[in-house]
Amino acid sequence: MLFSNTYFTINKSAEAIYKDKGSKFLAFAFPVENEQQIKSYLQQLKKEHHSANHHCYAYRLGADKLNYRANDDGEPSNTAGKPILGQIQSNDLTNLLIVVVRYFGGTLLGVGGLINAYKNAAAEVLKVSEIVEKHILFHYTIQFNFEQMNDVMRILKQYDAKITQQNFDNACAITFSLRKLNSDACEEKLKLISDLKIAYSSN
Repeated sequence: MLFSNTYFTINKSAEAIYKDKGSKFLAFAFPVENEQQIKSYLQQLKKEHHSANHHCYAYRLGADKLNYRANDDGEPSNTAGKPILGQIQSNDLTNLLIVVVRYFGGTLLGVGGLINAYKNAAAEVLKVSEIVEKHILFHYTIQFNFEQMNDVMRILKQYDAKITQQNFDNACAITFSLRKLNSDACEEKLKLISDLKIAYSSN
């Protein structure tokens, strides 16, 4: 259940570095919307830093913040991915991937030292990231008769809908996105149009 109309994420990718006892922790933050983007960024970093010892990461997706994962990539269990995820959660962010690439410096940090290093690396990259507030969007597809076009377009304009696809063949269809804030009122107006069919989802 989404009680808020907005969520917080970062505006663009950012980088930072944290050092501890010779080890270098390169932190990268990326705004993401799906797991395919996450996979692509991970592959890119592993290619660029192929000689690094570990590529640990955490992400959280969706306005409901329910899709998340932490990965230790060979570090002792819960010493890397979990502290990175903790920084995402404590800053109340979503649609975000943080990857920390470690180059081992020859000195073992121990469990506590690793947790601290990955946490600080993630914190450092968030310090230099531009955090932005975004509106939660609902996505709709409606089908209607051509005679109803003017009524439909007037409603969509009234509630600042963003049309992403339209088809005006025999049966008209429009796909559009709408701020959650306006969704209930817009739906009620559209439902007053006879024979109009509506389907929706949120992200």
